[in-house]
Amino acid sequence: MAKKGRQELLQQRVLDFIKENKLVPDQHCLLVAVSGGPDSVCLLHILTKLRGELGIRLHIAHLDHQLRGAESEADANYVSDLARRLDIPATIEQRDVKAYQGQQHLSPEEAAREVRYTFLAKVAESIGTDRVAVGHTADDHIETILMHLIRGTGTTGLRGLQPSSLWQSGGSGLTIIRPLLPISRQETANYCSGHQLTPRIDASNLSLSPLRNRIRHQLMPLLESYNPQVAEALLRTTRIVGDDLAFIDKEVNRLWNKTVQKQGNTITLDKEGFLELPPALKRYLLRRAIEDLLGNLKDIESRHIEEIMDALGKPSGKSLNLPGGLIFSIEYDKYLLGSDQAALSPFPILDTDFTLKLPGETVLPGWRIEATIISREQMPEKEEDFTAYLDRDKTGDKLLVRPRQPGDRFQPLGLSQPKKLGEFMIDAKIPSAWRQRIPILCSPQHILWVVGWRIDERVKVTRETKEVLRLKFDRV
Repeated sequence: MAKKGRQELLQQRVLDFIKENKLVPDQHCLLVAVSGGPDSVCLLHILTKLRGELGIRLHIAHLDHQLRGAESEADANYVSDLARRLDIPATIEQRDVKAYQGQQHLSPEEAAREVRYTFLAKVAESIGTDRVAVGHTADDHIETILMHLIRGTGTTGLRGLQPSSLWQSGGSGLTIIRPLLPISRQETANYCSGHQLTPRIDASNLSLSPLRNRIRHQLMPLLESYNPQVAEALLRTTRIVGDDLAFIDKEVNRLWNKTVQKQGNTITLDKEGFLELPPALKRYLLRRAIEDLLGNLKDIESRHIEEIMDALGKPSGKSLNLPGGLIFSIEYDKYLLGSDQAALSPFPILDTDFTLKLPGETVLPGWRIEATIISREQMPEKEEDFTAYLDRDKTGDKLLVRPRQPGDRFQPLGLSQPKKLGEFMIDAKIPSAWRQRIPILCSPQHILWVVGWRIDERVKVTRETKEVLRLKFDRV
């Protein structure tokens, strides 16, 4: 096929992709991110050719990251000249990415991405648009899939890059569209050559420090030595995964209102209904809940979801710390997800002492406590939530429930000597906001039970135990 014909075919493929995925509304101003490299220059040139048919206006945005000195300045000058030649308005600015990286303690790649998209969002807002076109190609798509596999982001990572996605930070939101996603990097280079365009070459793309570059220059050639068609195989896999996930997404949307409730910054999952779901739907509901609270899943890996899955059967009162300051907490009849530790506490406020009726029922704010006397043979083999079995002769008759006090000590079951209650709570990873709410069962002599966690070694049931005091705490 003649070179001109190939270039026109490339434009048509991009046009068809834009229309198929509804990437650009009519009569819309579209921001185009142009770095000066072959991909973004190809994108800009094609959109310039298509803007009449698409009914859009274009605006160029370029950011100098101030990371490559004179080369960065030359890139900015190139984009400025290109904008003038194409008669397209442009916003060209610079940011100190290295300083931002140090302030936020991010990797160079993460810092550059955040700074770049924050800049693009501000430019988009200033020109009255909500979307930006970027030059991601099929090669970027494949590299992203491999990055996700390596980092362990789970099945959703196999989606790779999407035709459009939403970027959010704080109150800012921006729709990112990728018109070149069906086009290879080699095709963009050929297009630029065919139109006598002379894009800039970023030497940092040759560095093997970033993971993406190592995938590009080392892993992909190695995979191609095993299967020359590995790129097509990966793209085929991601299409299949995309279809499967689209079905799962519909099921998640259907189940969301039945299983999930959101109050403020806390999400509640109905425990009974959630546990009945297939594992796949549990995982995707959890991901959806986390994304709803954090705004994105960039720090959430499949191992975090699996840690939650493993915790689902743990006793009430247990919790799990997640990235983004989130806590997954287990209650009797529900799971809680949020960042407010006090709001997530499964314990009501406890601010005074209460004497227990032995045997009998004692009601205090948020709790109903049932005390019964049983024989050792009546003890169940399986542990029960918030239930303790103590040697009746060793506990005595005067028991009370109170909040913890300064200087509290007890001898946790299994230890040979007492330790500070505060140290025990730290070792048990009890969130600090919960600690004052946890009921402490005491006799006049010492602590008998840190309710929900551990009894005292000195009151455990042994073979010599004649009567067992069974204490069960129920939330009311």
